[in-house]
Amino acid sequence: MSKMEDIGRMLVNYIDPTATKKDVVDCLKQYKALACRYEEYVFNDGTVKQLLNLQGTIPVRYKGNTYHIPICIWLLDTHPRYAPICYVKPTSDMHIKVSMYVDHNGKIYLPYLHDWTPMQSDLLGLIHVMIVTFGEFPPVYSKPKQSKEQATPYPTQSFMPQPPTSTQSPYGPFPGQQFPPYPPATGGYGGGYGQPGAGSSYPPYMPPSMPTPSGYNAGYNPSTQGTGTITEEHIKASLVSAVEDKLKRRIQEKVNQCQAEIQTLKRTKQELNEGQSKINDIIGRLERDEQELTKSIAVLKDKDQELERALESLEKVDGIDVDEAVTTTAPLYKQLLNAYAEEAAIEDAVYFMGEALRSGVIDLEVFLKNVRQLSRKQFMLRALMQKCRQKAGFNA
Repeated sequence: MSKMEDIGRMLVNYIDPTATKKDVVDCLKQYKALACRYEEYVFNDGTVKQLLNLQGTIPVRYKGNTYHIPICIWLLDTHPRYAPICYVKPTSDMHIKVSMYVDHNGKIYLPYLHDWTPMQSDLLGLIHVMIVTFGEFPPVYSKPKQSKEQATPYPTQSFMPQPPTSTQSPYGPFPGQQFPPYPPATGGYGGGYGQPGAGSSYPPYMPPSMPTPSGYNAGYNPSTQGTGTITEEHIKASLVSAVEDKLKRRIQEKVNQCQAEIQTLKRTKQELNEGQSKINDIIGRLERDEQELTKSIAVLKDKDQELERALESLEKVDGIDVDEAVTTTAPLYKQLLNAYAEEAAIEDAVYFMGEALRSGVIDLEVFLKNVRQLSRKQFMLRALMQKCRQKAGFNA
């Protein structure tokens, strides 16, 4: 089974498998270090779903060098209507670098995810934003191997090789390769708080508290004490701000979920209103047809009664005068009727004269003479009927 068939099989439970498959395939073609998997994902409320995810590394440029950041992108079964869930997945020799874009669990927060739109956003755009953002705010740094070593902003092994040369692999360093020194991340709690080292360009992570005019959250910063010592007050402030941040994120997730449900209900309401309008139109047409049908039935009943009265009157009459049986409404119609009757009589006369000639009652000379006269008169009658029909507006 090919990779395309595997992806198609994984997307059976997705609401839009065609668009999701195209998005995933385009992403895998662009970033070869990513792989597609189908695994269980546990939501905050304990719900478990089988979801498609992309795991691997993405190349990030930092200070002229290229590093490969390990990430995991979970695609919801509503993709691409709603944004995916993204994480940084550090290896055993990495620490997460907490910032405004990555929390202590490795979950990624980006404006691109918050402003996700189905018709404009895709995985390629999301990864591009990650590459640009992580180039300015590295999401991981390496753990110290010895007590005297200091943490660096990236791991010195595994996912963070130097830019590839003619003898290097583009996805990882070979054993024995040397790396230039990285800026140390000195001070702080867990690599996230405290004053950065002299050679580091990273700003210290500030736990979210009150919004600042610049739009980011500012909180307690131990570096302002000038000692770099972590006290119980620092830890307490850090925990309080972390809990507050986590509650805000959960509330925001609930708000987003409620807004999505409201939008769905609004669309359903609109569809129901449109369906109601169509049903009302159909009912209106049926009522009009019913009224017309009722009128037609009434007219038919009146004609039926009139016909019954005419039949009763005819049954009481002893004899019928043929000349008075048919009465026309206009002189033109009477002229047309008389011409038609006379023309039919001439046709009968010609027929019987032919029978008389065949039986020897009359001779040929008498037959031709009378047929010539009758035919001339029949022609004039037919011409008269044609003219009357045109005058009356009848079809020729």
